[in-house]
Amino acid sequence: MRVVKLADGAKDNWTFLSDELPAGEEIIDFYHAAEHLKAAFAVAYGEITPKACTQFETYRHILRAEHDGVEKVIRTLDYQRDRHPRRKVLATELGYFRRNRARMGYAAAKALGLPIGSGVVEAACKTLVTQRMKRSGMRWRHEGGQAILTLRALAQNQRFDHGWRLLAQTYRAHVAAPDNVVAFPGARVH
Repeated sequence: MRVVKLADGAKDNWTFLSDELPAGEEIIDFYHAAEHLKAAFAVAYGEITPKACTQFETYRHILRAEHDGVEKVIRTLDYQRDRHPRRKVLATELGYFRRNRARMGYAAAKALGLPIGSGVVEAACKTLVTQRMKRSGMRWRHEGGQAILTLRALAQNQRFDHGWRLLAQTYRAHVAAPDNVVAFPGARVH
């Protein structure tokens, strides 16, 4: 199974994902990155001007579809920052792309069939977690909730049988009837 870590550019997200998950592909949410790109062009050309909209659409496509897309975006924003040195937002957005360039290989990720947007993750949270964990009257401790979510994820992905073989020892416990159990007539107590 391939691990994909998908989040926005907040440093705390990546620290958490690095500490809590095994190694895997790290991808900045494309739509979040596109918002930063749009902000940069709005500062460079004026908000909602035809030039800002055209440049945004052009470089949004480059960022998503070309293997060196993030490098082209960085060069363009670097040029814009040099043209408008007093516009601090340009320097901030340029810094965002530079810091996160290793996580913006969108063309490569798409070629591997990996998600580039967190919408899939957000939908999974809603269907996988919220529908199961927030039913009326339910209360969960961490261990029980994690066990249920692990099993639900396996079931939702048609991997339950394979996953159960891996997890059975973790979730299996010996249960013995106490000595003071009174048997029902005709029932056998083992």
